[in-house]
Amino acid sequence: MTRPLAVLMVISAVHSAAVAEDTVTDNVASYAIVVSAKTAADWQPVVAALQQKYPQATVITADQPSAALPQLRRQHPRYTCFVAPSSDVSRQYVADVHRVTRKLDDDPYTDTRWGILTGYDRDNAVSIAETSQPLTVRRVGSGTEVALEMCESGRWFCELNQGHAVVKQAGQSAETIAGPSDTTRELASLLTEYKSDLFVTSGHATERDWQIGFRYRNGQFKSKAGQLFGHPTDGKKFAIASDHPRIYMPIGNCLMGHIDGEDAMALAWMNSAGVKQMLGYTVPTWFGYQGWGVLDYFVEQPGRYTFNEAFFANHHALIHKLKTEHPDLLAANPPPGRATSYNEAGGLLFDRDTVAFYGDPAWQARMAAAECAWNQTLVEQDGVYTFTLTPNRGAQTFSPINTNGAQRGGRPVVCWLPHRIGNVEILAGADLNPEITDDFLLIAHDGNFDTNRTYKVVFRAEPLR
Repeated sequence: MTRPLAVLMVISAVHSAAVAEDTVTDNVASYAIVVSAKTAADWQPVVAALQQKYPQATVITADQPSAALPQLRRQHPRYTCFVAPSSDVSRQYVADVHRVTRKLDDDPYTDTRWGILTGYDRDNAVSIAETSQPLTVRRVGSGTEVALEMCESGRWFCELNQGHAVVKQAGQSAETIAGPSDTTRELASLLTEYKSDLFVTSGHATERDWQIGFRYRNGQFKSKAGQLFGHPTDGKKFAIASDHPRIYMPIGNCLMGHIDGEDAMALAWMNSAGVKQMLGYTVPTWFGYQGWGVLDYFVEQPGRYTFNEAFFANHHALIHKLKTEHPDLLAANPPPGRATSYNEAGGLLFDRDTVAFYGDPAWQARMAAAECAWNQTLVEQDGVYTFTLTPNRGAQTFSPINTNGAQRGGRPVVCWLPHRIGNVEILAGADLNPEITDDFLLIAHDGNFDTNRTYKVVFRAEPLR
């Protein structure tokens, strides 16, 4: 859907939730539902729930993701939801979705913001599809260190140092506290009693468990038949159940996104822990760019991006790095999980097609707004776009806020465009080497930007349908 070329301003800095929502929903009508004929019949209530939420959505019947390509190219939707039962969502299925959604046009980037909507069973999937109330993330719970200074409130328990925890109350600074040696119950309570809106994990994991302590003995979360359980070191197993809508980011976990049967952890998170959107590696992770980097966009630029936007901003950053530094690998499609090499080039390629995004891609989950390290605005008038970037933190503006994990910091600036464009002519700011595609602008930086000046990119473009 193309909007008229009236004056339009998109503000990606400190803004109200209402403004944030407006910048996302203008193209929500450009929505495609990809579903096999069998699933369309068996899971008709799931498709119906999405159609009720997005009345102008187009249904594309395709038995495999690749079969949807001709219609996706014609429609070029802003969002694409792949509806599939868990039995269909293999590691290869996730890779196929990644690969087909990069083929809608000639650039190497993902061309439609997608999500795979599945669940433990049809009822679970319906509950995810029916979720419409936007989520503002005010309470963060985590089993690893996160930047609580960018969060309204939260609690994290350290996976590296036993007994170390940090809490932040709304309106106060974060403070270190002494935590228990086994944090299984405390982490479970962040899901049930605390009602965290965002839950973050890292460390060792398989399709059946999360091993909470990375460098010390701790308990586990395990899954069975769509149910999540806590297994503390005292052997007293307990069920974990919450219907509080939340998003889940297992940013450093191996295999948490791999659905290999009805006992998979991902299905238990969705079915018994209220998770409406999540990302997850479908393979053992070692490089970490596509996992940890989502924190850089979502948590550390609070309010700027929805969770889905942050996921794909980070994915665009990954592909941009491949394109500019390892262009010979752009066309490579190794089997998911097979590393071509164990260096940066091999790591980027390894991560590119192995991290799933589950849930309705247009459902909005966004951090409570706060001041970001820089302000970025986009103004359009009469087909001329002006992007402005203003540093807020002096010399620290482009430094990572938190370095916990792998491949943190150094992410390019990404600004989503309000509608698709073409025939781009850069009028000013070409020295910044901006990447301007049909639906986003990206500016890479090396951390040496002059933080005493304002940066601008001005370009002329035509709207595309």
